[in-house]
Amino acid sequence: MTVAATSPHVMPTYGRIPIALERGQGCRVWDTDGKEYLDALAGIAVNTLGHNHPKLVPALQEQLTKLIHTSNYYHVPLQEQLAALLTERAGMTNVFFCSTGLEANEGAIKIARKYGIDKGIAQPQIVVYDHAFHGRSFATMSATANPKVRNGFGALLDGFIRVSPNDYTALEEATEGNPNIVAVMMEPIQGEGGLHPMRKEYLQQVRALCDAKGWLLILDEVQAGMGRTGKWFAHQWAGITPDVMTLAKGLGSGVPIGAIVAHHAAATVLQAGNHGSTFGGNPLAMRAGVETIRIMEEDGLIAHATEVGQYLKSQLQTHLGSLPGVLEVRGQGLLIGVELNQPCGALIGLAAEAGLLLSVTSDTVIRLAPPLILTTAEADEIVARLRPLVETFLAA
Repeated sequence: MTVAATSPHVMPTYGRIPIALERGQGCRVWDTDGKEYLDALAGIAVNTLGHNHPKLVPALQEQLTKLIHTSNYYHVPLQEQLAALLTERAGMTNVFFCSTGLEANEGAIKIARKYGIDKGIAQPQIVVYDHAFHGRSFATMSATANPKVRNGFGALLDGFIRVSPNDYTALEEATEGNPNIVAVMMEPIQGEGGLHPMRKEYLQQVRALCDAKGWLLILDEVQAGMGRTGKWFAHQWAGITPDVMTLAKGLGSGVPIGAIVAHHAAATVLQAGNHGSTFGGNPLAMRAGVETIRIMEEDGLIAHATEVGQYLKSQLQTHLGSLPGVLEVRGQGLLIGVELNQPCGALIGLAAEAGLLLSVTSDTVIRLAPPLILTTAEADEIVARLRPLVETFLAA
């Protein structure tokens, strides 16, 4: 493994492993010493089209010669183009563009709170979940469950009720008779929380409850959206439509972009002056989103994610699932977790030494979120590199 130069002028907010990546092609990247790695992480579900995609790069180069950024004082035609593409595929109404998933979730929380205030609810409350991760701002950190994210910053934002995922009875009991609830906010698949999926039936039950109570259903699709699970959005496996959906990560294939997609009553909550973003919706980011969707459809990447994801998951189950200490292989499409019976953060560095990029989430879950262009041969390579690492680690 190479030893990257230290960064004394950069805040030490990340536990980095000592490599520095320099270039990429497809599902592979190379470090500054020329070592090759198979990228099974895609920048944490960001590089939808892999690296140096032959259709994406020329389109972005062309956009760079036109406009990178203007201002939301003026119309940005690419915003309307991308918003139309998203709302058509989601069956929703309109979109607000920002730059990150955190911003999208922050905006979704603002929509929910204003929705309640507008109805005369002075202290609106939002139902959130154990294992949830929505970001690190004060509002999104308050909605997040992980104490490592929440602790050390003093009092957090009030107005959140936390329940267990996939337990409809617990949800009913926690909300019964409470007139201040305005929304339920959840990830269809909890990414940072350990790749825990919400069951199809549970999503349908919560949708029906929100309809009956007049609450907004907010779905955080920052990690699971944009084709990663084999549908445009993970909630579509349950046949439901949210009132608010947040997107980021894979939407721009590496260019920073976030989006709040709204529907029904949520679509008219934010009016002029209620919300904004300096960088959100700039022409370069919008072009990245438009081209990502175009290329995904031209190349059939959603069906491909289903096919290769099923293959990768089955191979992981075959070659890792029976190892002592492997508890479960779970996930959908190309968002897969392998849960071990012990903390395994050390595997990030060990895998990099073996030429494989991955992450560990919720301390004990190996997370694989490769580009949607992954081939079955590359899936085999992931398994071939990962199995001996896990076997050796668990035997230590």
